[in-house]
Amino acid sequence: MQSTTEITVRYGETDMMGIVHHSVYALYYEQARVDFISHFGTTYKQIEQDGLMLPLIQLHCRYKKAVYFGDTIVVKTSVEKISVAKITFRYELYNQNNELVNIGYTEHGFVSSDSFKPVNAKKTFPEIYEKLCRGVAPAPL
Repeated sequence: MQSTTEITVRYGETDMMGIVHHSVYALYYEQARVDFISHFGTTYKQIEQDGLMLPLIQLHCRYKKAVYFGDTIVVKTSVEKISVAKITFRYELYNQNNELVNIGYTEHGFVSSDSFKPVNAKKTFPEIYEKLCRGVAPAPL
């Protein structure tokens, strides 16, 4: 499964050249990830209230083309892989001309919100884990 999130670049997200600052892409990924999870009939907030946290382990971001103030971008989000211990989300960002401008991924661990210790999400949070598994993109042929 893949979700799409539309974002309009705000002035404060750009540098003096009017180009989206590199640090903002992590925020775009986060917005898209929260939107992606909402497609499963739950929210990121509800998952955390149920006791499961997804701290960031790794972030990778590849810039392919500049994005400017006022541009509209579409973020296509999917689950690249999932295990009982962690999940990797993939992001592809396209500009209003449908040109690929950025590719990235974030890797998150599954931890208990009570102890912040790693958990086996499949055993501890089977309903949430099953919903996230539905988001895994099929392997390329």
